[in-house]
Amino acid sequence: MTDKERARFATRRLAIIRHAREVSDNVAQTCRYYGITRQSYYVWLRRYVEKGVPGLEDRSRRPHHNPQATSTEIVGKIVHLRQTYHFGPQKIAMYLKRYHELVVSTSGIWRILKRLGLSRLPASQRHVPYHKRWQRYEKPEPGHQVQIDVKFIAPLKGSRAKHYQFTAIDDCTRLRVLRVYDRLSQKTAIQFVDYVLQKLPFRVERIQTDNGSEFAAAFHWHVQDLGIEHVYIRPRTPRLNGKVERSHRIDAEEFYRLLDGVVVDDAKVFTTKLQEWEDFYNFERPHGALQGQTPYERLRSKMNDSGVSGHRQLHSVPEEGFEPPVGRGPADLKSAALTVPPLRRERNSV
Repeated sequence: MTDKERARFATRRLAIIRHAREVSDNVAQTCRYYGITRQSYYVWLRRYVEKGVPGLEDRSRRPHHNPQATSTEIVGKIVHLRQTYHFGPQKIAMYLKRYHELVVSTSGIWRILKRLGLSRLPASQRHVPYHKRWQRYEKPEPGHQVQIDVKFIAPLKGSRAKHYQFTAIDDCTRLRVLRVYDRLSQKTAIQFVDYVLQKLPFRVERIQTDNGSEFAAAFHWHVQDLGIEHVYIRPRTPRLNGKVERSHRIDAEEFYRLLDGVVVDDAKVFTTKLQEWEDFYNFERPHGALQGQTPYERLRSKMNDSGVSGHRQLHSVPEEGFEPPVGRGPADLKSAALTVPPLRRERNSV
């Protein structure tokens, strides 16, 4: 009930009380005239005597105690994820289930956020009607297409040191590889693509980039010499590299914003922090586009799928007797995560 409706009901009840006092001078007659019971009349009269006109408004019917209500601790976690990371109800539910083993419905989280006045996101993250959204797509197998882009990292105030974050993301699994360089050139781009091919545990068939100078002829022919197709997106259409661009927004919101420039001036510390963030992104962070899976979980599910059993990496020599890693999470990052040797299987014809 809105405030306007409550005020209207209070005005009507006040008119009934005045009618009994000033017009009919008879409570029973007034009650018959307005179609109410005398019990209701005396309840309103008592409230009017005690609190005045505000006492005639409808009071809350909310129970004084609700054993099924969400605990204060869980509400605090929901508020923290909303205010710190701007997560929506669906992603908050994913995080609570994965990291706290708490199952809270998406609708329940939304009601909590609405009650606390946190239901509206910043303008850049608000809901977009379905017919206005870009239609999501993804390649069916790991390695079919890898998007590569560069994110410029602004130097700290008073410092001239510049850093460039090179990012590669697999179109199918959202598995990412990150590395920081102090120069933006074709040489660093070539070094990065070699680094990516060493880390990814599947064969890469195509690399997609924008038309930046770092991805010019030398880079293009280097990729072609590796037996990988290299394609450029149309000029001035970054949405065609949407997955890597969206991952850069995640970096800005969930990594750089929380760093607040503390370690960016130290290249070694910065590289370490970025590697920790890459590991968290690939192994621990649930993705809405993957229905709550992490990129590594999606990779394992795709590798176990008979439809993609023919993948192998052609850019390095496989080790004998290699078996795909079965662990997941921080304990497996140092040994088996993304530095695993390639899967030694024959490639299926597509």
